[in-house]
Amino acid sequence: MKKSLLTVIAGAALAITSMTAVAQKDPDVGGAPMFANKNIIQNAVNSPIHKTLVAAVKAAGLVDTLEGPGPFTVFAPTDDAFAKLPAGTVDSLVQPENKATLVKILTYHVIAGKITSKDLIKMIKKGGGTYSAKTLEGDSLTFSLDGGRVKITDDKGGSAYVTTADVIQSNGVIHVIDAVLMP
Repeated sequence: MKKSLLTVIAGAALAITSMTAVAQKDPDVGGAPMFANKNIIQNAVNSPIHKTLVAAVKAAGLVDTLEGPGPFTVFAPTDDAFAKLPAGTVDSLVQPENKATLVKILTYHVIAGKITSKDLIKMIKKGGGTYSAKTLEGDSLTFSLDGGRVKITDDKGGSAYVTTADVIQSNGVIHVIDAVLMP
């Protein structure tokens, strides 16, 4: 009896340890590993699907901010999301004379604090189906669930979906999204 009880306890401990190890591994983004001990910028530069976002963050002068202590929740549009914008938009935004507009758009994708998908879903349910959060830019994003997916609606009525959630960073969390949000 003692031996089988010890076996059950040891098996349970091993299962819990295995689940914890899996829960702590960040999802890959664009096939590249992400690391919870690196900051937002360190991970973003390694993502093959965020080259446009990284270039925009550099052009906007936001690297130091996003390398800072945070914590930040970043809704990170992919290269494909930027490609959906009208032709020439990205090229125009990264020009020095448009820096203020670029900063406004990029900081509209950032919320102060660390909000995981579990937290976000809980707040959506608590809010009766929606949750609104103020961004670093100053305007708000509205979150809802659509077919079990987190949907984000911007001030202009545009929307994006979270495609990869909970990419934990040393200074916050990234949620990959499929569209660029506009303040």
